[in-house]
Amino acid sequence: MSAHLHCENVTVSFGGVVACNKISLDVEEGKVVGLIGPNGAGKTTLFNVLSRFQNVDEGEVYLRDKPITGLKAHQIIQLGMARTFQNINLFNEQTTLDNILIGAHRLLGNPFADMLALPSSRRIEAKLRDRAVQLAESLHLQGELDNLVRNLPYGMQKRVELARALAAEPDIILLDEPVAGCNEEETSELKAIIKRVNEEFGITILLVEHDMSMVMTVCDYIHVINFGANLADGTPSDIQTNRDVINAYLGEDH
Repeated sequence: MSAHLHCENVTVSFGGVVACNKISLDVEEGKVVGLIGPNGAGKTTLFNVLSRFQNVDEGEVYLRDKPITGLKAHQIIQLGMARTFQNINLFNEQTTLDNILIGAHRLLGNPFADMLALPSSRRIEAKLRDRAVQLAESLHLQGELDNLVRNLPYGMQKRVELARALAAEPDIILLDEPVAGCNEEETSELKAIIKRVNEEFGITILLVEHDMSMVMTVCDYIHVINFGANLADGTPSDIQTNRDVINAYLGEDH
């Protein structure tokens, strides 16, 4: 198995409703991969399974060939997977810089050294701060470091959340509707940033998104699910011309 992230026959039920029915997919290392489907197709449930916010009834999830279904979300971060959320989940009364630094908690050293403010702890803190500033610059947030995030435009808040995920130094990020609620300009900026994160940082990306133009522009490969099951997968051009996909999903808007 060579996939960076792989799930096999994932099944999840809520009462008598099957949200995911034996879904399998691969996320190839170094790629930007999309997960799309109509409302109620099971995307959010599968996304939560992959990032370990949701348990499975059947099936398995592998991160670099290692089974992770029995792990908790905080343990996944330690293995190099980060995620963002559809509804922005920031600390509104903290600054942009503080929010980014919160993402770096997995990289902190000995907690006792932190409490005692030993030199080694101060060096680590300074290094993480420098890294946070660099991330802010990469995501065009350098002028907002001292601003409370509640005062930032929505598109900038989306970038702060992405910067916070990057601060954990992951090698794979799951993006949950990264441009939802953004205007055209914000969407264009975030598309460029996602591509740069993938190409310059070398980070594998799996994203769920309803904006088909964005998906077709940034993704190397796309998985489509419908009624909780695999429907199709392929390159953007494959998906755009797939009759089953057109009927099930793309046909809603075209």
